[in-house]
Amino acid sequence: MSLAGVSCLVTGAGGFLGQRIVRLLLEEEEALAEIRLLDKAFSNEVLGRFEKFKGQTEVKILEGDIRDVTFLRRACQGISLVIHTASLIDTLGLIENKLLWEVNVTGTQLLLEACVCCNVQHFIYTSTIEVTGPNCKGDPIFNGDEDTAYESTSKFPYAQSKRQAEDYVLKADGQVLKDGGMLMTCALRSMYIFGEGCPFLQGHLDKCLLNKNVYLRFSRKEALVNPVYVGNIAWAHVQAAKALRAPQKAKHIRGKFYYISDDTPHMSYADLNYELTKDLGFGIEPQLPMPLTVLYYFALLLEIVSFLLRPFVRYIPSTNRHLVTLLNTPFTFSYRKAQQDFGYMPRYSWEEAKQGTGEWIASVIPQRRLYLQSSTA
Repeated sequence: MSLAGVSCLVTGAGGFLGQRIVRLLLEEEEALAEIRLLDKAFSNEVLGRFEKFKGQTEVKILEGDIRDVTFLRRACQGISLVIHTASLIDTLGLIENKLLWEVNVTGTQLLLEACVCCNVQHFIYTSTIEVTGPNCKGDPIFNGDEDTAYESTSKFPYAQSKRQAEDYVLKADGQVLKDGGMLMTCALRSMYIFGEGCPFLQGHLDKCLLNKNVYLRFSRKEALVNPVYVGNIAWAHVQAAKALRAPQKAKHIRGKFYYISDDTPHMSYADLNYELTKDLGFGIEPQLPMPLTVLYYFALLLEIVSFLLRPFVRYIPSTNRHLVTLLNTPFTFSYRKAQQDFGYMPRYSWEEAKQGTGEWIASVIPQRRLYLQSSTA
């Protein structure tokens, strides 16, 4: 099924993943009628990238708040497909829980309500592997799938907000629209996303440059995960959108979630950073700065200090128990179900992903060095 003539709204369109989804939609052989790009704000650099791929599709820029009901209804008017990537991501507790919930959960609810009011038929939600785990006990999963039983005990606010939002999206499937039609939804649970423009990769690069071109080892080698390249998770959204528009495929994927990975070799998060840049002459520390159990209780100590200081000053530790567990638990998932139900296959190979990401990192190194020198002077 083609997306020709479709009017699509992409939320979080200025973000790392949102930009790549928009780019793929604009590169479709048969042009969409319109793509509306929604985000809090867009930089001139981001807008310039969209202009480069514009083609025949009409592109509208919508800057506003995902919590604004009037704004959302205006954004959804005349739209048939919504790809909802907008989300606040927080692994350290930097964002107040109230704001995290308002944007990730309430914002998703309001967007679903706007879809019903404006007769939007298809809705794809960008979820995350963190709604599954790892749990606080660090129970591993090797090559899991959508039917893998797992006791998810994470109480970390970000994971909870994404799980609740995903739940609302999947339960909204089949809801009757204002014109008597029906809303069809699905959710894509992405692995950790890497690629050109990844803000997390840039953060690790900065620490590496400050550490004499040696990456800090924050996850043990045995903690295998399967990150996904940004181009492939973006492609999965496009494939899911086409499937929702095809009646025979739609009946298989409606109201369901899918794990989206690709053929990136299984490795730890720290080793991914190294693999992407070792050809540039970077190294990596051989082991964790302290034994894993000690590291866990060190993180607990930092959390206690943060709690005790809360009445006087807002201190956010550089790590926490959730992050230590997340980074050091083997946790891998297959994309077999997505392949079976809606034909997802990675569009980019590991070598292509590695090359593109490595070239991007090489291009930003000079400016990151200058920035770090000026900030530490």
